[in-house]
Amino acid sequence: MSRFHVGLIINPLAGLGGPAAFKGSDGMAEQALALGVEAKAAQRTRTALEQLQGLHERIEFVTYPGAMGGDLLAQMGFEHRLLGSLGAQPTTAEDTRRAVQQLQDAGVALILFAGGDGTARDVCAVVRDGQPVLGIPAGVKIQSGVYAISPRAAGELTARLVEGGLVRLASGEVRDIDESALREGRVTARWYGELCVPQEGGYVQAVKQGGMESEELVLADLAAWLEAEWESGVRYVFGPGSTLHGLAQNLGLETTLLGVDVIENGQVIARDVNEAELFALVAGHPAYILVTAIGGQGHVIGRGNQQISPRVLREVGLERLRVVATKRKLATLEGRPLLVDSGDVTLDDAFPDAVRVWAGYKEELLYPLSR
Repeated sequence: MSRFHVGLIINPLAGLGGPAAFKGSDGMAEQALALGVEAKAAQRTRTALEQLQGLHERIEFVTYPGAMGGDLLAQMGFEHRLLGSLGAQPTTAEDTRRAVQQLQDAGVALILFAGGDGTARDVCAVVRDGQPVLGIPAGVKIQSGVYAISPRAAGELTARLVEGGLVRLASGEVRDIDESALREGRVTARWYGELCVPQEGGYVQAVKQGGMESEELVLADLAAWLEAEWESGVRYVFGPGSTLHGLAQNLGLETTLLGVDVIENGQVIARDVNEAELFALVAGHPAYILVTAIGGQGHVIGRGNQQISPRVLREVGLERLRVVATKRKLATLEGRPLLVDSGDVTLDDAFPDAVRVWAGYKEELLYPLSR
């Protein structure tokens, strides 16, 4: 079984300003340490990681050395890989930003970071659009909506993702209070951006009978979302299967049930294309590829859609692949990951450990993927 790769960043100075009554830690960490304040970020991270103890064989962490993650992971016995290097001085915001960039280059499925609003700002400054991140609350101020409600909750949510539970992606605001103003008795908050944050994927469904999700209504909702979000001049490759065929029907489009079709500007421009035809249509042209999962099995690439070949996937880009699947279909996997078998091992290894799944109107889930 392939391992789920999780990035970990600990801001060792987070939270130091609280016990020292500094109203925050930005620029005040050295003074807090001089007063004998004990750092707590590592302990709060340990609480989160304790929820993953039963998943040692399924996770590999990628982190920075020493107090930014390497020391704690070694103590807890988690398999991990170290990036970068740290000097002898206390860590800085630049260390956090550099770590985020290198973790993304390493292809981690999720970045866990422990800190406060200042740390969230540093992450937000360099994170790429769509990179899932989750904060372990360890700071003085937690105004940002990118943190779990507790360290334990951060660990439990990560475990849920690794185990194949439904985890919804949402946008979380990064906000921070001006600490200088706060120390003068003025509360001034500022918006710094948004991060892609996993949230527990509760079964909030359209109801038909017995509390079960209605596939017909979900496909209608997905069609309404897609119709509103069509990108002009972009080609959308619809893979085979009843899910995508039903989605197209709700868009008023005639596609083939078991073939691959191409849509541009709301119109079908090619039906039931072969691999060579598909490659010619996407070569040098912006595109998205939409596929679905085989119910009960989980394959999204390599079963019945071989027209979407390795060279097609490389040309379009794996970051522009979207899986379309209702929560009912995902539930048939019983926690097993989605699967890829493109016939190109190098390409399969390049797939992320978790992929975006369109599951409802403006509802994206993050779901594990294996090879």
